Amino acid sequence: SVAQQPTVGVVPTGEELVAGDPDPGEVVETNGLTVSRLAQRWGARATYRDVVTDDPESLRVAIQRDLTKDVIVTTGGSSVGERDLLPEVIDDLGEVVVHGVGLKPGHPVCLGIVEDTPVLALPGYPVACIVNAVQFLRPTLRWLEGTTPDSHPTTRAILERKIPSEPGTRTFARVRLEARDEDEADRERDEPEYAAIPTRASGSGVLSSVALADGWVVVDDDREGIPAGETVTVENWEPNA
Repeated sequence: SVAQQPTVGVVPTGEELVAGDPDPGEVVETNGLTVSRLAQRWGARATYRDVVTDDPESLRVAIQRDLTKDVIVTTGGSSVGERDLLPEVIDDLGEVVVHGVGLKPGHPVCLGIVEDTPVLALPGYPVACIVNAVQFLRPTLRWLEGTTPDSHPTTRAILERKIPSEPGTRTFARVRLEARDEDEADRERDEPEYAAIPTRASGSGVLSSVALADGWVVVDDDREGIPAGETVTVENWEPNA
């Protein structure tokens, strides 16, 4: 039998977010749009909601409205801070299963269950939001479809600059790929055809580091960075279909 297409409610949150032209101090909402497009690309039917302000009652209403969906995704408001109310609201309505993971960027992600509906609260920083969507939303959609998560297409490359990272945290370092000038000796040694150039070593809010990148290098949590010159595996953005 063919699994039904999963449905996703996408709820952007934040006092400072606007849908159109921003005034001083305002920010154009992009995370929710990005997650909606990714969910659609991954085979789901996504409903993109208007921006919800950071107050408990509005957040409660927004989550309850989408409990008919297979999964609810919120963007913003998942970290530990005065205005980051979502984990508390999710816990009031149901149960917080996980709040905070050993990923960088993307540490503050929160996963809860409300009336049997998974609620995935993604961080407000754009790169962290994308990392968490790929790592958690896509496998959730595959699970809802009754299939196994896809693997990412990968490219072997030689790292051109060191990637710093902290032990205990799995780091997703954005890189772009460039063809190397190989000589005969390189080919005989089966050296990679590409160089991996970090677009930014850290920072979860710099969306240009994603726009300029072809994928990311995952630094395992038992390593303190990867030195320049090492052969690395670059995970391209889109998993195989």
